[in-house]
Amino acid sequence: MRTSLQRLTQLALLVSAAGSLFPLIYLRQNFELTLLDTLGITLTELSECYAILGVTFILSYLPSGLLADRVQARGLIAFSLALTAILGSLLLTEPSITTLRLLFFGWGISSGLTFWSALIKAVSLLAEPHEQGRYFGILDGGRGLVEAVLATLAVLLFARLLNASFEESEAMKWVIGFYLVNIVIHIPLTLLFVDAKSEQHAAATTPRAMLTDIVSVLSNGRVWFCALSILVCYQVFWTTYSLSAYLQEAFSASALAAASLTVMKLWTRPLGATAAGFFGDHFGRYRTLAVFLISASLAVAFLALLPQGSSQWPVLIAIFTIGLTTYGLRGLYWSTLDDCGISNSSKGLAIGVISMIAYTPDIYLPLLNSALLDAYPGRTGYAIYFLGIAAIGLVSGGVLIARSVPSSVAKAHSTAAH
Repeated sequence: MRTSLQRLTQLALLVSAAGSLFPLIYLRQNFELTLLDTLGITLTELSECYAILGVTFILSYLPSGLLADRVQARGLIAFSLALTAILGSLLLTEPSITTLRLLFFGWGISSGLTFWSALIKAVSLLAEPHEQGRYFGILDGGRGLVEAVLATLAVLLFARLLNASFEESEAMKWVIGFYLVNIVIHIPLTLLFVDAKSEQHAAATTPRAMLTDIVSVLSNGRVWFCALSILVCYQVFWTTYSLSAYLQEAFSASALAAASLTVMKLWTRPLGATAAGFFGDHFGRYRTLAVFLISASLAVAFLALLPQGSSQWPVLIAIFTIGLTTYGLRGLYWSTLDDCGISNSSKGLAIGVISMIAYTPDIYLPLLNSALLDAYPGRTGYAIYFLGIAAIGLVSGGVLIARSVPSSVAKAHSTAAH
């Protein structure tokens, strides 16, 4: 039996590995327009690449869960880091759009098939039932801290190179190289220090037994509710990927100013995600999720409706609130897995099924975003995109509140009986 310190140490190692993987894949979050210029592609083409990434994720999640039930997390995570870095180095070669599409497909394998379910299951098994919220909050908050530090250093590097008369595209390649080095450093750390004895629970190995497990998970209504809850929360989070471009289009911010503001948002992740996790353990996971979802949706709508001539303070407040609440959602929503009543031997499978449903926004939101911007260029397209997602979030927040009421009543009755 591992002590609390040992479990927290393992969590820190997982946080470090996860925090090194995704910043390169989602460079658009802070450098979208510069990335387009560097690669010589259009927003539509970049959106197509992210749609390919999303489709690969969806196809990978179920087998990813089956892998996580059968293969040690250490090997899967180290392989994922290595493959992500190898593929990412292609960005330095001015690849063709065909090569970019293949690159994003490969990233879907490295961060979906071999990484995602292994990470989530490892954290779920580390945490006791009453710690699920805080462990997942620390996972996402810790990842956010790592990513915020890296993004801050990347923006500082970018700014320094621009001041040294580098072209934006040349400076962007140095930023890419910086992220690649960080990933490579984490490969030996993962192999050396992630526990090779992470728990396995006699997962089914015959096709018939695996099919039985799949049917059992798919017929679990709580799994579907968990998946749909994460889907809506993830939709709201997806708006943050467009903040950099929106600030430049709607408020005439420079590339450096927009990147600086979105990096500021990244610094809200450790606070928002960790706080949401602890609140969820104390006040109820679905109830806390509803509060953060409604708050995030209102903040997104507020930013979309701000007049073009607004001062910087409303913009800063909106971005800070969006960051705090959307990262709160990410820090909390996977803790609801514990409410699904899934055995440890099938937990990876359940994670794969939930992810396959919950992360479908990776497919349709990039295409929807680019279609809206083609039909309504500039600020109008972004406003429609933001307001539509915010409206769905507000309605879904009400559903989550309704879902949390019966459990609260049951808890009160249980307490009174004792």
